[in-house]
Amino acid sequence: MYRHIIHLHIPAFPIAVARISQPELRDRPVAVAPPHSERALILSVSPEARKEGIFKGMPLGKAIKFCPDLTVLPPNQNLTGKACNVLAKVVAYYTPLWEPFRPGHIYLDVTGTDRLWGRAKDTASRLRREIKEYLCFSGMIGVAGNKMVSSIASRIVSSEGVLDVDHGQESLFMAPLKASVLPGIGYVRRKILLEELNISLVREVAALDIDTLKLVFGRQAYVIHQRALGIDPTPVYPPRMEPMIAEEVTLAQDENDDEKLLGILYGLVERCSHQLLSRALLPRTAGLIFRYTDHEEVTRRISLPSMSFGDFDLYAPLKGIFLRACQRRVRVRFMNVWFQDFSPPFSQLSLFPARAPITEKKALVTQALNHIRERYGEATIQYGRTACTTEAQRAQR
Repeated sequence: MYRHIIHLHIPAFPIAVARISQPELRDRPVAVAPPHSERALILSVSPEARKEGIFKGMPLGKAIKFCPDLTVLPPNQNLTGKACNVLAKVVAYYTPLWEPFRPGHIYLDVTGTDRLWGRAKDTASRLRREIKEYLCFSGMIGVAGNKMVSSIASRIVSSEGVLDVDHGQESLFMAPLKASVLPGIGYVRRKILLEELNISLVREVAALDIDTLKLVFGRQAYVIHQRALGIDPTPVYPPRMEPMIAEEVTLAQDENDDEKLLGILYGLVERCSHQLLSRALLPRTAGLIFRYTDHEEVTRRISLPSMSFGDFDLYAPLKGIFLRACQRRVRVRFMNVWFQDFSPPFSQLSLFPARAPITEKKALVTQALNHIRERYGEATIQYGRTACTTEAQRAQR
């Protein structure tokens, strides 16, 4: 059965949210970046600022030199999160199969909803009008038979509106586009394609044989070839309903020192551990997401061994998957750690009484540390590996 996938794209979503509460920001060059540091990298850029030469990932100090009238906003995850929840309520009215890809980007699978809303393009137009009228968001929408093509269509539509890619026309639609639009082709691979193979367009990638593609993409060669032909079987994943404990951080300065990155990772795991212990939750699954300076994102997950509150070591498994996944010589900008699939606490009697006191001491020490942090703040007691990263962040401020 042919699918109908809609991709809703609200450009510069954090700025669009801020402009609703601050109308004076409209029609002005605006950027979102961490404050108190000229070396901080810009996270979001308004169309007005983009015309001045400002782009996502540019150092803040350089951007201000390019555009002295640039208005810089600090990241406001709380406000952005509330806006995402409101947007999700509107989207969920059209289909139960919707996926929040990232703030301002949502996939909808409207396959089989013709009798309710009409054609997929008509559904997309109605959704765009409703978001514009009731939420004051100007969105661009792509409609296609898969997620990748609909996402690309929403990005290249010339103005606020809907771009519909007809069934069977995905390959023709992709052919004249630049190869950089394909997921999995970052700066390094794009440079190899251009300098060594003189390839810059999608149709040229599609024309290559698998053996040649393997020289550039390795195991991903077949997937890249399918994407160049406009093929993407990835389903639309509905949002997770089970509870999740997560912590994330955007680094004040991009970093590629493993020791410092592991210290930041330890701090995230420590904060998650505190929440898990306070709620008496034992996770069975953990995950790690980190994003490089060039916006390439890596996601890993791992099943955790059975553990008790006396032996509550969540850092070691995540350290292992981080060291295996972080292999590029590119600085890291963002890190996220999450835990889910919780099991109820249990009490296991020990067969070896000699080891019981050590387990009890660990549990008592952990309980005491959490009690002190709850009373005097999280930064009151820190492990050495996290203290150095905290001091570095304070020095930058």
